[in-house]
Amino acid sequence: MNESMVTRIKALPFEVRQYLLITGNYWAFTLTDGALRMLVVLHFHQLGYSALEVAMLFLFYEAFGVVTNLVGGWLGARLGLNRTMNVGLGIQIVALSMLLVPASMLTVAWVMAAQALSGIAKDLNKMSAKSAVKVLVPTDSANASSALYRWVAMLTGSKNALKGLGFFVGGALLTLIGFQGAVLAMAVMLVGVLALSLWRLKADLGRQKRKPKFTEIFSKSRAINVLSAARLCLFASRDVWFVVALPVFLYDQHGWSHWTVGGLLAIWVSGYGGVQTQAPKLSRLIRGDARWLTSGWAATLAALAIVLALLPLAEVGWLVVGLLAFGVLFAINSSWHSYLIVHYARADGVSMDVGFYYMANALGRLIGTLLSGWLYMAYGLSACLWMAAALVASSALMALALPQEA
Repeated sequence: MNESMVTRIKALPFEVRQYLLITGNYWAFTLTDGALRMLVVLHFHQLGYSALEVAMLFLFYEAFGVVTNLVGGWLGARLGLNRTMNVGLGIQIVALSMLLVPASMLTVAWVMAAQALSGIAKDLNKMSAKSAVKVLVPTDSANASSALYRWVAMLTGSKNALKGLGFFVGGALLTLIGFQGAVLAMAVMLVGVLALSLWRLKADLGRQKRKPKFTEIFSKSRAINVLSAARLCLFASRDVWFVVALPVFLYDQHGWSHWTVGGLLAIWVSGYGGVQTQAPKLSRLIRGDARWLTSGWAATLAALAIVLALLPLAEVGWLVVGLLAFGVLFAINSSWHSYLIVHYARADGVSMDVGFYYMANALGRLIGTLLSGWLYMAYGLSACLWMAAALVASSALMALALPQEA
């Protein structure tokens, strides 16, 4: 980094510098998280694991994410978001290190344990980043809500673009340097990120003035409870076909290589992230209150999922085009949801509300992941797409119970 760049960064407002640091931290973590997911799916399927067995490797990853979001929000309110973010990075380094053991020791139980730690790390990091935006965005301006939506969309969208790149990196590294070489490279990178974060991230960011009781982790807000239920169904509708079913289908049924499977998933998630960054502009094209906007976007996504389920799977080109379109609509839904939760969350104790919401998000991913492996093995990819349509339709119906005003 040249001297003029350093000078410009130092001249930025403190809140913006902290936001950039949090975003960079989140980016680095997400890159390794996406790469690790692709490495595990492809490496262990190549070793002879069935689709359901591969899905089971992610069981603890998602299950511990559910618990982490609840407890992590409480810890963030008590200890500060900087500490929960750094703990997340440290745990991810431990999880990666566990996968560096000799291949003979990579049993299902061992990999599931490593994935459990990775799930804890991921959700600590995400909860901390999303909550910190609420703390850093100025609230005294006339267009505070619009600014909050833009900041959340930029953080979420850029993260998903990096996660998509991670899928490609995971497939590429598996081909170039093997499973253990890829894992080692990611662990070394995160050690450097953690050192920078410990040095520069502000202490006590988002720390609640009053120490909340553990019993307060469950939200008492009707709006947050409804939005959380809708989020659960929304993310289950994506992961039911995306996590295991699609990569295994393309690898087994159409003979795609690791590179091409990883590349497609990278394009999907990166494009999804790019659309998320533009969601505030896209959302303004359709007017309406929060209730009808949330339900309407979900209903549109459900209709597309039904079309995809009716496509002949032999026409893989049309399937890929349809799934890319699914990504565009899903990105708008997800970004709008992410704005609503930060908007509805309390200013003092934001991490607890956000943590509860992302607990539902993690539970949706867990359900989607398990269904992805089981439905694909039992009934094929079409069944996964029909289930996606049913889940996102349920999300649309739940959204009708939201408050009208956002």
